[in-house]
Amino acid sequence: MSAQLPDPRNAHILVHVGGRLLPREEARVSVFDSSVQGGDAVWEGLRVYEGRIARLEAHLDRLFASAHALAFSPLPGRDAVRNAVFETLEANNMRDGAHIRLTLTRGIKVTSGMNPRLNRSGPCLIVLAEWKPPVYGDTGIRLVTASTRRNSPQCLDSKIHHNNLLNNILACIEANVAGVDSALMLDLNGFVSETNDTNVFLVKDGVVMTPHADSCLPGITRDLVIELCGEHGRTCVQRNISLTEMYCADEVFTTGTMGELTPVLEIDGRRIGDGAPGPVTGELSRVYGHWVRHNGERLPF
Repeated sequence: MSAQLPDPRNAHILVHVGGRLLPREEARVSVFDSSVQGGDAVWEGLRVYEGRIARLEAHLDRLFASAHALAFSPLPGRDAVRNAVFETLEANNMRDGAHIRLTLTRGIKVTSGMNPRLNRSGPCLIVLAEWKPPVYGDTGIRLVTASTRRNSPQCLDSKIHHNNLLNNILACIEANVAGVDSALMLDLNGFVSETNDTNVFLVKDGVVMTPHADSCLPGITRDLVIELCGEHGRTCVQRNISLTEMYCADEVFTTGTMGELTPVLEIDGRRIGDGAPGPVTGELSRVYGHWVRHNGERLPF
């Protein structure tokens, strides 16, 4: 393998593609697959902690809901998807420190084209498990507000967790050009939506706030953080949030399976709070870390 991998162990992983476990170099889909032809697929990101998969059932619920919304047919059985995940992890001896990209494409077309009527073989399931730590560290990240707006339900409903990520990728390019870690995206009304790859929260006077899940993904980690706030006596409010409120927050943090809870230290050159990870973020991060290590679904091997 010519490119240097972030983790050399990933050079020899086995990937589940269409019912078969294949070496990394052989793991591929057809050029006629819908994911290639039009980004026509749905996906989930899952993380493995000490022999457990965090919120597996919630991720499967969202995968099947997204596939149903896009009229995929016939859908694979839920047990078949679960077993494919377990088989892939066992084949790679992954019980901790792993991330899973679970993808369901509409499948192969009989000829190139957009129309789903060209799909006559059923969906293709892909389970890609890699050794991968959280994408952001605990020290904090910097954001810039993107000019690219987040899709609204008028355009493409963010509740469909689809593979056509160009909206997010354009915002990510803006962050790369600005030399920061990620891009903050606004909705069509100018309210904060999410970042290009995570949900976002702020803390003001001890109250935790997060945007409505209208133009942002209703994230699995987002939902868990909201639940944990309630269980630990901390108020969490979902409402429209302006960019000025983000600048003037005591704390800001992002959430996602890939990044867990990540402090935000700066947005558009404005320091957030005292410019260091805040106490509420730290408290919720510890509570979250304990939850996923003790409440996730146990692996059967």
